[in-house]
Amino acid sequence: MTGQCLSSTEARRRSLQAELDAVRSASERNRLGQFATPNELAVEIARYLCGLIGSSAAPLCFADPSIGTGSFFSAAMAVFGPKRLARSIGIELDPDFCRAARELWREQGLEVVGGDFTRLVAANDRPQSPNLILANPPYVRHHHLSREDKQRLQALVHDMTGIEVNGLAGLYVYFVFLATAWMQDGGYAAWLIPSEFMDVNYGAALKHFLTNRVTLIRIHRFDPDDIQFGDALVSSAVLVFRKSPSPSNHHVEFTFGGSLNQPHVSDLISLEQLHSTRKWTTFPSHSKNDRRSTANVDGILTLGDLFRIQRGIATGSNKFFIVERDVAENKRLPTQYLRPILPSPRHLKTTIVEADDRGYPLIDPPLCLIDCDLPQEILKTRHSTLWEYFQTADTLGIKDRYLVGKRNPWYKQERREPAPFVCTYMGRGSDLKQPFRFIWNKSHAIRTNLYLMLYPRAELAALLRQSPSAAADFFSLLGEVTGHELRGEGRVYGGGLNKIEPRELARISATSFAERWPELKMVAQHQKTLFA
Repeated sequence: MTGQCLSSTEARRRSLQAELDAVRSASERNRLGQFATPNELAVEIARYLCGLIGSSAAPLCFADPSIGTGSFFSAAMAVFGPKRLARSIGIELDPDFCRAARELWREQGLEVVGGDFTRLVAANDRPQSPNLILANPPYVRHHHLSREDKQRLQALVHDMTGIEVNGLAGLYVYFVFLATAWMQDGGYAAWLIPSEFMDVNYGAALKHFLTNRVTLIRIHRFDPDDIQFGDALVSSAVLVFRKSPSPSNHHVEFTFGGSLNQPHVSDLISLEQLHSTRKWTTFPSHSKNDRRSTANVDGILTLGDLFRIQRGIATGSNKFFIVERDVAENKRLPTQYLRPILPSPRHLKTTIVEADDRGYPLIDPPLCLIDCDLPQEILKTRHSTLWEYFQTADTLGIKDRYLVGKRNPWYKQERREPAPFVCTYMGRGSDLKQPFRFIWNKSHAIRTNLYLMLYPRAELAALLRQSPSAAADFFSLLGEVTGHELRGEGRVYGGGLNKIEPRELARISATSFAERWPELKMVAQHQKTLFA
């Protein structure tokens, strides 16, 4: 195939890709995990693998388990040439993309198999094993997988690899495990996947696999501010490995930012370092990599020693269950079933929330959460106005929602008490700027799950009771937690969006608190003794 012919076919592929994307909404592509690989990036990845494999290797058997319109095959043809690709196979679940790939690449020798890769790979007549995999697997998040599919995939991975996959893992994790089990020993693979696996608990199995079952060659993490897929809202990484045991004293190349060919930062990390590091995004260490390791040290006081940290409530429908206080009064809703609640972080402009004489935040407008635990038959007779309001839920489809449908009665909310300090769950920030805001709450308001609630543990609660003025000092010290510390424990998504979970916030060092109140040092020692 001449270069001119390949260029023409690639141009048609891009046009077809745009047409297929246009007939699907962004939310539908998000649910299906369909985010096309830019061909320039696919070519860059193929060239990197070509440099690893060299020119004297045996003929290559190419495979892409989620071929789409064939961006990676187009790149493989451009880089390796048709003579080196002895056989090429692409698997695709979506019938429209399957037809497009066949139409585009039939004459170039690509065999396109329609179907679910995770089922085809388990069949007795599965396609011939490849020794070269280039893939951008579907980024289907775990909550878009049915319980039956998740159980099937977990069982299949365990049968084929002996690995147990966390139920929170996305579909791409299963693709990596199953495709590696399918490929030939000694084969090379490059995967374009979300970088979240490097930090989260459900990525532990994949990280163990990469450091113990294969030779991990390189991980390149793109700068989160440079989204590779315009509508994926996910930060990406290129994962390169060979299906062979790691040599002794093996080091992995970690690169960050820029491009695969010209990263901003590069470093070689030993397998021993990777085994002992919880969050891999701390590599490579450099000012341009905005991540910092904050690994816990025995005996060091952490925020988790001082606070019980919990997400705010998930109402099932904020628009329905959270109303302005004036609206609730106009509807004559019973006050005993109304609770003050903070607005979403983007509508909360202050970091110190004062209260009125009823405990409501001094914000405009004050909001309340409707929370009632009365059985429906009693509610109907005792509180007709609230009952009438709840009747509007049927036409709005509120009761059909997953979370609401699990509750009894369906309008009963989770129990939460007001917390004196809260932290926003997501945000942006670089360098020393905090990506999350700490808020001092002097009201009786609770929060939605866009906040983390910090409840003082016994020792700290006692200190605050004895010295109420210490709350201001505590709030000041929370404000001094650096952006590097917070990002080091949290996780980052496309466009530089940061998120932090309760366990991650709990690991933040609280040594500055112990320096201010030496008696708190005993808390960490006591905690370690209890769980020794």
